[in-house]
Amino acid sequence: MTALTLSTAAAPGLRADAIVIGVAKGAKGPVVAPGAEAVDKAYDGRLAGVLETLGASGAEGEVTKLPAPSGFKAPLVVAVGLGAEPEKDAGYDGEALRKAAGAAARTLAGSKKAAFALPLTDPADAGAIGEGVLLGAYSFDAYKDTAKDAKAKNGKAPLGEAALLGGKPRDAAYKAALARATAVSEELNRARDLINTPPNDLNPEAFAAIAQAAAKEHGIKVQILDEKALVKGGYGGILGVGGGSASAPRLVKLSYSHSKAKKHLAFVGKGITYDSGGISLKPAGHNETMKCDMSGAAAVFAAVVAAARLGLEVNVTGWLALAENMPSGSAVRPGDVLRMYSGKTVEVLNTDAEGRLVLGDALWAASLEKPDAIVDVATLTGAMMLALGSRTFGIMANDDAFRSAVHEAAEEVGEPAWPMPLPEHLRKGMDSQVADIANMGERMGGGLVAGLFLREFVGEGITWAHLDIAGPAFNEGGPFGYTPKGGTGTAVRTLVRLAELTAAGDLG
Repeated sequence: MTALTLSTAAAPGLRADAIVIGVAKGAKGPVVAPGAEAVDKAYDGRLAGVLETLGASGAEGEVTKLPAPSGFKAPLVVAVGLGAEPEKDAGYDGEALRKAAGAAARTLAGSKKAAFALPLTDPADAGAIGEGVLLGAYSFDAYKDTAKDAKAKNGKAPLGEAALLGGKPRDAAYKAALARATAVSEELNRARDLINTPPNDLNPEAFAAIAQAAAKEHGIKVQILDEKALVKGGYGGILGVGGGSASAPRLVKLSYSHSKAKKHLAFVGKGITYDSGGISLKPAGHNETMKCDMSGAAAVFAAVVAAARLGLEVNVTGWLALAENMPSGSAVRPGDVLRMYSGKTVEVLNTDAEGRLVLGDALWAASLEKPDAIVDVATLTGAMMLALGSRTFGIMANDDAFRSAVHEAAEEVGEPAWPMPLPEHLRKGMDSQVADIANMGERMGGGLVAGLFLREFVGEGITWAHLDIAGPAFNEGGPFGYTPKGGTGTAVRTLVRLAELTAAGDLG
């Protein structure tokens, strides 16, 4: 990954391939943002006018390149848009800094070193810029021609080093901010790697092995239930979904604990390593990206490891419900009835509504440990994408205050989310004549119906939230800000923030 450093050096004398500055969208045109004073001075205070002449407006994500002024050791200035100029005496928010740093880092692929002279007034700003750089510089090249460059990004290696100007290299708070940014970004990028890995190389067993190796490295306890253990335990949901595949399912439990912890969080992730729809086969055009259906499990895995790396004073248990949903003679059929781990029976009306089945088993397993709260993460429904689009995930919960807290945490770290209801009248649509509940209900409000189904498998009295990340988990369009094309790692930062807030005693 790109190396992050803090620097007190002045921009003109710093040896680098480029100087990155911020430009905002002002009322009368582009405005040079704080941090770039030395660069602006070298242009005789006319940098904003020069940028406007080149077509820059300061709009979010806009990148403008121009030759560095005479006397600078860096040959290039990269001006990146921060969006609207904040009101007087108000600073730039963390997300604006993350997006700008990410866009610049992506643009500077192939460079060895860049100096970031973006607005930086405190450790939080340093952390946001560092996070944006590390996430924006990401590339997935494991399957590219290694003879050329195994780490190449469009023929260019990712940015080698980012020096954050205005930072305080000896200040403990600044160093901690960069350490946090590095740990969270590295684990989020690990989640992206998993999501982008082709399903022929990432089946449930392979995913479990990767989780086991990471757990060993970071002092996390791990328990893996294979197909024999799942049968013995009565995990009918996971076994039913995985029954049609030659790759057997797994349930992975990752346990991070801290000696000073007073609270226990459980994270549950949907890990369908490939989703064909099963017997209810998906139509043509809907299969190509279904390697991303394990994004929830990837997010949970990454969040638990990040919590361990940060040494958070909270106990965090991650549950990865891993299966491959395939059609075959042994696949679950529409009309079959499964007995879940909780003992509740489910009539399967659609085998493509499989995520709720594996999550039902994992939610009950998590509930038996009586955690203070459970949060599940899943690419669960196309209905949520219709409701919220491709960049926002939905939040449902059995507690309004907790749903609000999760929403605030998501917005704080820059992950767009929206609170959604769980209307009681939709529960009746899942009534079954032959089982306790059906895995399908009313078509309208399908994302909410799925949430109501999951609620059935949460232990009584346990606070729970459900994140449906179907929209933002996989970016099929072009990259933007610090978000690449492909797997995004969405929800990792929200989960880590929830763990931090819980450790600090600020979440319930």
